[in-house]
Amino acid sequence: MSFAMLGNNRRTILLVDQDAHFRAGLRLALEDAGFLVGEAASGKEGERTLKRIRPDAVLVDVMLETVDAGGIVAAKLREIGSRIPIYIISTTAGSMHTDLDFSALGIAGIFAKPVDFKVVVQTLKARLKLE
Repeated sequence: MSFAMLGNNRRTILLVDQDAHFRAGLRLALEDAGFLVGEAASGKEGERTLKRIRPDAVLVDVMLETVDAGGIVAAKLREIGSRIPIYIISTTAGSMHTDLDFSALGIAGIFAKPVDFKVVVQTLKARLKLE
């Protein structure tokens, strides 16, 4: 689905990851699919950007300044009553406990690095009901 096809249904995604090259690649894939994208390189910057752009979904690296920065961002969003979907991006996704109820933690899903950008785009479109 291209930008023209999304029309007024254009959604905004906040991408929080300290790897500028990764952010650039995923940003291009998301923009090519018609999403607006805000970026942040740290959890603190992500919090400021979140307040400014009011995204429809957040993609956050679990390992930013601290271990579990992604979980901290999710918890802060829940504290302020936000219900937007939050997806964790992680190089350690394979070792994360599968018996955890991530939805109870406010996590909509986990993408393992190296991330398949097409899967991220398809997941966001489905979750945000764009297809």
